[in-house]
Amino acid sequence: MLSLGVGARGANAITQAPHAANPERPTFATHAYAVAAGFAELEQGLSVRGIRSLREATSWDVNFKVGISAHAQAALFGPLYVREARGGGVGDMGVALKFRADVSRRTAVALVSTATFPTGSAARGLGAGRALGGLVAVVSAELPWSLHVDVNAGPQGVGAGPPQWFTSVSAARPWGRLGLTLEAFDFTPGGSGGRRQGLLAAVVVRLTDRVVADAGGVGGTLDGTPDQAFVGLTTNLGRLFR
Repeated sequence: MLSLGVGARGANAITQAPHAANPERPTFATHAYAVAAGFAELEQGLSVRGIRSLREATSWDVNFKVGISAHAQAALFGPLYVREARGGGVGDMGVALKFRADVSRRTAVALVSTATFPTGSAARGLGAGRALGGLVAVVSAELPWSLHVDVNAGPQGVGAGPPQWFTSVSAARPWGRLGLTLEAFDFTPGGSGGRRQGLLAAVVVRLTDRVVADAGGVGGTLDGTPDQAFVGLTTNLGRLFR
């Protein structure tokens, strides 16, 4: 899940300070920016979700990002803990590589490749039971009235039969240290899962330059899409290497 300039995602992310947090969460989409070269950033979030009740499942998700260069970012992500009806434990962890470029001062593009591995128990519903891949194209734009927009599209669940095609449009706007993020997302049916579609809304607060908090929820607009409530924190950990 996925950064309002002062409030949370976007505005002036291209030129922001390297130690400033620029979260990809809380949306399903990501933005076309990257952690500054040599810096690391940790995103983590707690969520509850379910189709009939939010008590059906719980997860603690992390995303550890490292800036490789001005145009590349690597990440280790996944649920460190998942609780489903059949039990709890670690979920399927994965890696991501983001390659990005600035089209102008207000527009950036990126290509994000992902791979997840069967570290979670498929028998307990905590993982897919196989390695899966994904590829997403991203366009991020800073529009008038301090509005930031991210558009994502690409195949997910590659390796489990027909892939799921993921599309998302998210918009965010800051008001000082506060921000509001809205998103509409869709996953087509495929070998790794059924059709999912929904709307996300979140409030984002920049607690300090390095720390951003978020809270919100997801409402499924299609049968079989779980509702969700979440809270999260993104922290820029500083420079790891030069």
